[in-house]
Amino acid sequence: MTDAFLDQLRKRWPILVLGLLISLGLLWYTFRDLHTGEILAALRGANYWWLVPGVAIYFISVWFRSWRWKFLLRGSKRVSANRLFPVVVIGYMGNNLLPFRLGEVLRAYVLWRRERVNIGTSLTTAVLERLFDGLTMVLFVLFGLLFVPLSPFFSRLVTVASAVFFGALVVFLVLASRPRLLHRIAHSLIETLMPEPVREPLFDLVEGVIAGLESLRSGRDVLVVFLVTLLVWILEAMNHWLVSFAFNLQLPYYGIVLMGGVVNLLTALPSLPGYIGTFEGGGVQVLEVIGAPSGPAASYILVLHGILLVPVTLLGLILMAREGVRWTEIWDVERSQGDK
Repeated sequence: MTDAFLDQLRKRWPILVLGLLISLGLLWYTFRDLHTGEILAALRGANYWWLVPGVAIYFISVWFRSWRWKFLLRGSKRVSANRLFPVVVIGYMGNNLLPFRLGEVLRAYVLWRRERVNIGTSLTTAVLERLFDGLTMVLFVLFGLLFVPLSPFFSRLVTVASAVFFGALVVFLVLASRPRLLHRIAHSLIETLMPEPVREPLFDLVEGVIAGLESLRSGRDVLVVFLVTLLVWILEAMNHWLVSFAFNLQLPYYGIVLMGGVVNLLTALPSLPGYIGTFEGGGVQVLEVIGAPSGPAASYILVLHGILLVPVTLLGLILMAREGVRWTEIWDVERSQGDK
């Protein structure tokens, strides 16, 4: 372990412990009343050929995520979706293996190494992606609620998430519409509060953030980002739907959409890397609400989570090795960004 890694653990141990408790608590709550025999029987009886088109659809959705990132980055540098695809995969791998959502820092660093795109721009666009993803998940849940009532907990979750994501969108739209004001305020604060040696890197970071917000200055661009985000999540819902055939669950598509929305909103909670616990908790709860048998439902969620984690993680490790990126570099970059 590097000194940077240990330093980050010391600084953020409460978040790490909270994530561990949430993940283990949700796993216990989800599986406490389920029969292991039913789960194993469903796993043995599944038709795993359905995973092949499911994985293929998933990687198609990742390519469209790469296209969306290309669109968000174009104000800073034009990079093709095909060149961004391996960077996005590496970032997914990082989120699946590293704590604190460090996959976003990892892909920003890899993009800087490959294309010299400002890390501040990459991180800003990553935040915008999460914002549009969250808004789309809220819409998915609201659509599902037209057909299926949820528990008070999930209803409150949707209410809070809606307020957070729409509020964040308003803030970003305001910041994007006034780049000169943002520039003046940021530079004034840096010159007033920060020592001379770190000012220049911070000025560069601010310019990157402003460039990353460029796509929010046009209503047409916002619409394009939203529509591509909607396509990405429709494809991911199709992935969930195809995998459900392996367990003969015959789930209604609105149930799949609702499950995807709830599961992905829950990933905003602190958890273990790979969203362990939050994915299983939300998925099984929604499937039980729409009437799926508990054993096959739990087996389906475990397999679904597995194919969302394992293929992209293995590919990401291969691509990261090909890029020649070392794990120690990621911790050093993350610490430097945190110090700023």
